[in-house]
Amino acid sequence: MSPLFSVDNAFEDYRQVRFPRASGFVPAMMTNEKKESYKKLLRQRLVEVLAATNGIAADMTASRDQSADPIDRASTESQTSLAFRIRERERVLIRKIEYALSKLEDGTFGICEECGEEISERRLQARPVASLCIKCKEKQETVETIRESGGRGDRLD
Repeated sequence: MSPLFSVDNAFEDYRQVRFPRASGFVPAMMTNEKKESYKKLLRQRLVEVLAATNGIAADMTASRDQSADPIDRASTESQTSLAFRIRERERVLIRKIEYALSKLEDGTFGICEECGEEISERRLQARPVASLCIKCKEKQETVETIRESGGRGDRLD
């Protein structure tokens, strides 16, 4: 007797509802050569980001100067805060790269997670970790801008 609920079945059901074209769908533009090219590009970017993250961590531990001068301490704290923000952004990028690589493996790379349409090759070349087509990304950014402005509609371009 098979279980009524399993994570694998739930994920597949979700994919079918959310991305009806995604199951077994390979974008017309996604040849094996292009898949390998994106995989190589993403892996190279992952190595670069990991190296940069390790460099930031090394800089953070090396810059722990216990200077008595308050201005020097403030400067060091400011630099440390900036390093933490950069490191967090890099950590998010690492997750996005890993996610894009997993999408390459399961055949959903290049498919918009919102509308299920193909993401343009130009967009993927510019941002290989993109999970939304340009229309859906613009719509998302518009909603975020409205939300951040408190719904007033005043937009800063």
